[in-house]
Amino acid sequence: MRQVLLTLSHSNRVRSAVIALPVSRAIVRRYVAGDEVDDAVRATGELVAQGLRVTLDHLGEDTRDIGQAKAVVNAYVTLLGRLAAEGLASRAEVSVKLSAVGQALPGDGEHIALDNTALICAAARDAGTTVTLDMEDHTTTDSTLSILRELRADFPDTGVALQAYLRRTAADCRDLAYAGSRVRLCKGAYDEPESVAFRKRREVDRSYVRCLRILMAGEGYPMAATHDPRLIEIAGALAVRHGRALGSYEFQMLYGIRPDEQRRLAGQGETVRVYVPYGEDWYGYLMRRLAERPANLAFFLRSLVSRG
Repeated sequence: MRQVLLTLSHSNRVRSAVIALPVSRAIVRRYVAGDEVDDAVRATGELVAQGLRVTLDHLGEDTRDIGQAKAVVNAYVTLLGRLAAEGLASRAEVSVKLSAVGQALPGDGEHIALDNTALICAAARDAGTTVTLDMEDHTTTDSTLSILRELRADFPDTGVALQAYLRRTAADCRDLAYAGSRVRLCKGAYDEPESVAFRKRREVDRSYVRCLRILMAGEGYPMAATHDPRLIEIAGALAVRHGRALGSYEFQMLYGIRPDEQRRLAGQGETVRVYVPYGEDWYGYLMRRLAERPANLAFFLRSLVSRG
């Protein structure tokens, strides 16, 4: 079922059908802050008031038009200005998908994405916050890490996400576990071939722990992105084992998933950052969330039946 949902995340026909369903918007509100920058700022304020931190993702990917890529840059610059004006920038950063700012454009896409992301990084620095690069499917990994290296020359606090289900990720963690390096470790949410990715849940979990050990033992700033209670416990134990003080690492969770656990960890003094997506282009994001958690899919199907 997971592979089916990930395949459907690229289907324009299914996308149109899902968007047209009245129930869809109600479900999306559980996982997406809203369509507009006002929604993103509101959600950020609510989470910060609960002692949480935030990373904001303006939804959109696979941009094939330079004008659209510029529009995404402008959306982030506007958002960062609003966060600064509302006094929220010290506790909220932004996450950027490079495919949304031109990485997939033919010819010079990587350089276009680099230039566009540099504009976002500059706006983040002016606001008093940072940027983390999201990781997408495995075909973009080398390009993303290349852009990261370029950005860190001028914006050394730029973070990056790594995906534990890729077989290469332990080596990438070793390369990035240096002082000042911010790395978000997640399991991964794309449909990848077995040649490059672990497919079984147990294998992915083992890889996650291996990667987390490397990051916690290193000199960088690990960001453990997981909702798995066992992995959260392991992350905390590894932090203690390596003598990490509170604030030298953080946990990250998705907006709308395990909010009680987010508040519990924050109440214990842990740094907890909530990944908050917003924007109209929510379909692909929703399908990946359904693929990750069967309970989400069951809720969605029950809602469709009740509306039927």
